[in-house]
Amino acid sequence: MNIFLISHYAGSPKLGMAYRPYYLAKEWTKLGHKVCILAADNSHLRHQNIHFKKDFTEENIENIKYIWVKTPKYKGNNIGRIFNILTFVLKSLLKSKKLAKTYKPDVVISSSTYPLDNYIAHKISKIAKSKYIFEVHDLWPLSPIELGGFHKYHPFIMVMQKAEDFGYRNADAIVSMLPKTKEHMRQHGLDLKKWNHIPNGIFIEDWNNKEKIPDKHQVLLEKLKEEKKIIVGYAGGHAISNALDTLIKAAHLLKDNNNFAFVLVGKGVEKENLIKQANGLNNIHFLDPVNKNSVPDLLSYMDILYIGWNKSPLYRFGVSPNKVFDYMMAKKPILHAVEAGNDIVKEANAGISIKPQNPNEIVHALLKFKTLSVEEKQKMGDNAYNYVIKKHDYKILAKQFIDIIEQIQVSK
Repeated sequence: MNIFLISHYAGSPKLGMAYRPYYLAKEWTKLGHKVCILAADNSHLRHQNIHFKKDFTEENIENIKYIWVKTPKYKGNNIGRIFNILTFVLKSLLKSKKLAKTYKPDVVISSSTYPLDNYIAHKISKIAKSKYIFEVHDLWPLSPIELGGFHKYHPFIMVMQKAEDFGYRNADAIVSMLPKTKEHMRQHGLDLKKWNHIPNGIFIEDWNNKEKIPDKHQVLLEKLKEEKKIIVGYAGGHAISNALDTLIKAAHLLKDNNNFAFVLVGKGVEKENLIKQANGLNNIHFLDPVNKNSVPDLLSYMDILYIGWNKSPLYRFGVSPNKVFDYMMAKKPILHAVEAGNDIVKEANAGISIKPQNPNEIVHALLKFKTLSVEEKQKMGDNAYNYVIKKHDYKILAKQFIDIIEQIQVSK
């Protein structure tokens, strides 16, 4: 089968996020399918961007064919990102006939977070007489409305809403990463017979290619271990959505408690603000991000792993954070501050779940962790590991996706 995946932000282990398209494609190729990924050469998510002179450039990455679309450089969520999106969509639409004729897809998947790529996928699938799937990451334009404060009658939002509705009406199948989206999609024109749920996942082989963390990180973590500290760790983006300010407030409340040390590893637009908020604290440490293959070694030093969310009605549809799967693979108990349609940590019995944006609850949970026996905490870690292996291995998720494709009866 020829699979054509449109994913604006698709990355790779070398380039960085987003990883899901790469991991699914890698498993699909193992199953004997040919995969082509259409992606932009510039993305705010990647550690490394690539820049090409031509509008469309092919590259082979581990038997996956990437087609890089030349797009404008930008940083963060601003007008530059919108211009980048529109450039990617317009160039791809204008090239859709050639893309269909050249790559002859049996299925076209639109998967770019924002829904405008549905127009590209639909047009290519019509020309190629192929199946067409809409993979939904976040609910756009609901995400920028509820998280970004956009009005539903803002011109940008109205364009996105039309594209989302178009996808629900015209796709042969919908794959939702979030588990509680059925009713929202039905209200926007989806026949629920088309609805499917495939969450984010973990690529097990990454945990067999472990690399040591940088010396600076190792020195600090070993020092904390020697001091018998309970290390509360966080690894990932430093953005408002990660609720790290609440964790810092909890660190302030525990400043006179010598049992805990907080270690935050990563980067992001909020990192400098967070460092300022932690000013005067001796129990919190900020470290630079590590490469993906060093994550297993990094997490092995931690005793408790934190993941937090801000309160938002958007999370009523569920959450599927990649970070939690790394935490589960590390076999560590997890402190989960969340209010959402689902709670993976609670479902797996992998730690303690608390209300979000409440530093007192974090303190209470950490003190409870301290009273648990080694065996009780190990049980939480084992539960986490067994859960992620059973439900979130990309080998399993990729096969589920293929099953959905093969079940589609389509006449173009």
